[in-house]
Amino acid sequence: MDVKAAARVAKECVADLFEDEEITQIGLEEVEFDSEAHDWNVTIGFTRPWEHSNFLINALGDRWPARSYKVIRINDKDGHMISVKDRILRSASDA
Repeated sequence: MDVKAAARVAKECVADLFEDEEITQIGLEEVEFDSEAHDWNVTIGFTRPWEHSNFLINALGDRWPARSYKVIRINDKDGHMISVKDRILRSASDA
């Protein structure tokens, strides 16, 4: 599997798993290949409808709706999803 295939599979997994939450703005964020485990770790970001609820306030306050980030682990040989985990981003002030 190449990097484009891994990204496509990860996006499809997220879209399918979170279908009932009506997520939007699904996008690729990061891809990493684990050569020891022969797995792809693909970070996918998306927005949930309730993260838009204060969009006007966010827009006026120069803030964007929050995004969720998930790391999808995919087996390189068969393309099956192994796991889904939260990816918590640190803010610049935490660094």
